[in-house]
Amino acid sequence: MAEKTVPYQVDGRQFEGMIVYDDSVAAKRPVVFMQPDWKGICAETIGQARAVAGKDYVVLMADMFGAGYGTKPKTVDDLRAGMLAVHKNLPFTVACGGKAYDTLLAQAQKLGLVDAAKVAAIGYCAGGGYALEQARAGANFKALVVFHVTNPNPVVAGTPCNIKGRVLAIHGSADPVTPKPMMDAFEDELTKAKVDWQVMMFGGAVHSFCDPTANAAAQRYDDKLCRKSYMLMRDFFAETL
Repeated sequence: MAEKTVPYQVDGRQFEGMIVYDDSVAAKRPVVFMQPDWKGICAETIGQARAVAGKDYVVLMADMFGAGYGTKPKTVDDLRAGMLAVHKNLPFTVACGGKAYDTLLAQAQKLGLVDAAKVAAIGYCAGGGYALEQARAGANFKALVVFHVTNPNPVVAGTPCNIKGRVLAIHGSADPVTPKPMMDAFEDELTKAKVDWQVMMFGGAVHSFCDPTANAAAQRYDDKLCRKSYMLMRDFFAETL
């Protein structure tokens, strides 16, 4: 697997996204734009990108927190503060996600890696919320998959839902971070906007079941559910792209 760092700037700040792909594959592959969780681009989230990419996709990892963020030690309070700084600033969320996507895609095209007519997006936890805000703003994703999403509802109430592609949310029924009323409101939003959506609910699962570092009561990794999530994602992409 190859990992290529790609720099870009937003509002004068330096960011570093990453392209992850199998460099033994010669054929052009569909694009998967990835919003990692609140840890940003780090060893654990790069591992997720590698698992998603396999031989079938080229993953473009967005950096929403600033160059080097993922390599610095942080407490849970630090992670929460970093996540909320992005979440509460909708113009920045959309602008930074858009700049990451445009820059990474352009670089992947220069490398001859991608079929730019086939573009999907994924997001984990807080990254799922960021990806949804980008999609609401009209990003050209044919398919969007969010895993145990944090903040599925618009940060600014009444934000128009201009999601163009299909949406799959994979979630835990016992998730205390994003409980059922939030998911119900999300479903209502998508229905009213006439989006083609699906929600796969894993009974009894909590938050972060695709994060190998999660080992708390409310946020716990589950290898079986993570593998099932990726199977569902790949089937969804095969149907859509």
